[in-house]
Amino acid sequence: MSVLVYTESENNKFKKAAFEVVSYAKAIADQMGTTVTAVAINADNSESLGNYGATKVLSIKDDSLATFNAKKYAGAIESAAKNEDAKVVVVSSSADSKYLAPLLAVGLEAGYASNVVEAPSSVSPFTVKRTAFTNKAFANTEITTDVKVVGLSNNSFGIVEHGISPSIEDFSPSIPDSGVSVESVDKATDKVSIADAEVVVSAGRGLKGPENWGMVEELADVLGAATACSKPVSDLGWRPHGEHVGQTGKPVASNLYIAIGISGAIQHLAGINASKVKVVVNTDPEAPFFKAADYGIVGDAFEVVPQLIEKLKAFKAQNA
Repeated sequence: MSVLVYTESENNKFKKAAFEVVSYAKAIADQMGTTVTAVAINADNSESLGNYGATKVLSIKDDSLATFNAKKYAGAIESAAKNEDAKVVVVSSSADSKYLAPLLAVGLEAGYASNVVEAPSSVSPFTVKRTAFTNKAFANTEITTDVKVVGLSNNSFGIVEHGISPSIEDFSPSIPDSGVSVESVDKATDKVSIADAEVVVSAGRGLKGPENWGMVEELADVLGAATACSKPVSDLGWRPHGEHVGQTGKPVASNLYIAIGISGAIQHLAGINASKVKVVVNTDPEAPFFKAADYGIVGDAFEVVPQLIEKLKAFKAQNA
């Protein structure tokens, strides 16, 4: 009766979020006096999950799962949960996991708590702390069903190393027919993904046009950050829709979020409020974003950002 955890991967490599959810699952398992079983789908180096607390890994190799499909993935994880008689299933809060988690909960007749930020305060009754009202408040939620599905908020628990040597088992679940086929997938390459990034540099219409995005990309490169944008920017076609962050785009829970030339509409703030430190650069001292910012610079981005890049490069050179 182990704690089951779904570990996300891309191009056969585990995402950073995979190590965080395994670390979190280990904390729950310790409270319950049991172990952690991880589900790895078409991923290599499954033994690495033991470094973060997995005692066993169910390795699924299936060509029909080469591209993400919520129904198929939920079916595979459901089979694994039933095989292990798991009473707690942990997933991340990525876009993919948020699609599959409700389907998984229905299949397991489980209660589902999303956006969880801490280890359970109690496992009997099972009570977790989660964000509410677009990260403006917290709620202590009790899950009363026999099986529980927990969605861990990204960058909330952290990665904890345990150094376990897990057993690796091949697992071949029955995959449900979803009735959906994927024709093609277009992804950005050679970039830090927004989902895995600890630092995100984002910009809005204050940059005046796509031709000025070079300094945003240079700042991101210096910081090892992902680039992002506001909804109007993606709507105008200045940047790809995959970079749109906010309530209607990708949620961001980075350690550092830098917003350049973004006014801070409520929909944008709702999607990035989970970020730990927010830095804002804007010419308008009354921009709503300053109310949510930890640090703010009132100034022209075309003057501020190049100076920031220069200072960061000098700092890195001195501390190399």
